[in-house]
Amino acid sequence: MKEITSIDQLAIFGHEPMYKEPLYVGRPNIGSQSGFIQRVNDILERRWLTNNGPYVVEFENKICNMIGVRHCVAVCNATIGLEILFRALELTGEVILPSFTFIATAHALRNQDVTPVFCDIDPKTHNIDPEKVVPLITRKTSAILGVHVWGNACEISNLDEIAKLYQVKLLFDAAHAFGCSHHGSMIGTFGDAEVFSFHATKYLNSIEGGAIVTNNDELAEKLRLMRNFGFSGYDNVVHLGTNAKMTEMSAAMGITNLEFAHDFISVNFQNYHLYRESLESIPGIRILAYDEKEHNNYHYVIIEIDDSRAGIDRDTLMKILHAENIIARRYFYPGCHRMEPYRSMYPNFDQSLPETDGLVKKVMSLPNGTSITPNDVKTVSSLIGFAIRNAAEIRVKLLEREKKLTYQSNLDRYVFPNPTSIHYQDEVGV
Repeated sequence: MKEITSIDQLAIFGHEPMYKEPLYVGRPNIGSQSGFIQRVNDILERRWLTNNGPYVVEFENKICNMIGVRHCVAVCNATIGLEILFRALELTGEVILPSFTFIATAHALRNQDVTPVFCDIDPKTHNIDPEKVVPLITRKTSAILGVHVWGNACEISNLDEIAKLYQVKLLFDAAHAFGCSHHGSMIGTFGDAEVFSFHATKYLNSIEGGAIVTNNDELAEKLRLMRNFGFSGYDNVVHLGTNAKMTEMSAAMGITNLEFAHDFISVNFQNYHLYRESLESIPGIRILAYDEKEHNNYHYVIIEIDDSRAGIDRDTLMKILHAENIIARRYFYPGCHRMEPYRSMYPNFDQSLPETDGLVKKVMSLPNGTSITPNDVKTVSSLIGFAIRNAAEIRVKLLEREKKLTYQSNLDRYVFPNPTSIHYQDEVGV
């Protein structure tokens, strides 16, 4: 384990970084490279590269069997999956969703001319708060869109009751949640439909890709039409559609990774537990816990930094880690409601989402996955502990450095002024 004993050894103060190569939050899992190449060769020999080929069909069937759902519609990515799902359900008006989500969740609605209405979250789970959903429902509301953040399920039963009471659709963005469960049932079986992401950074990836899963036969049939321009047969277009198809190459990677899914989870689980053991005694650090009675992919190791107890804020800690080539990430900063076009659409949301605004300032995701070793976990944890134990000294040195940089910047402007900034009296009319 690499260890720092003096703040002068920190890379943020000019020392050599602890890691030559970056440690990432979601470096892609590959599974068996030879197994994948064998499938690629088969695809090339068959010359069936896309258009619902045998590997796409196999991938869909494996997902259905794994989670116990009737239909899986594989798509090129989860964002397009959300868009065609919204279109297939003919959503209109407004849809209620959390602001604490990846921006694609909101964009997918807006791209269908549906207005996202942002709801606050439960600060313990980071998921949408059902109690705060009801006041947002209006005559324009057509659906509630929950997001299973970090693979932890939303309060599904409460959201389901609300959706039935107000006769609106219930959908879930399950981008983080493949391989996870809720009360013993696999995520993917709830609501009207759920959407998975198989992006390269997810625990199970198809390079790029996603899937819509549902138990609704009619909806599934419509989705299959819509992902292929609305074609039913060779030259018969029977529905409005687009090109949302998954390629055979992507499906081959997905199938290959499915064969190693248990191994990926085992590594994630081991790292998660080691992070918990290493970080639990550090003041100001809360690590998000998973319910181990449920299935989870343990892909996201999430901590919250309470700067009043830690003596250091999240962003400063992240800069220290980044300087060492430990690429921790803040999620989902600064919240969808503070990004365009929603910031301009809802200027008053600055005061209406206090839990979201608080969380985005303190949450951080730590490196995990098959590229991260137990030694790496201990090193990252040790560095976080060192930074917090020496927070006061680090703050002073950072402030001194900032003053020097500001002084030098001002000096450069004084010695080498920008000619365009010099105004003479007769030029400005005074």
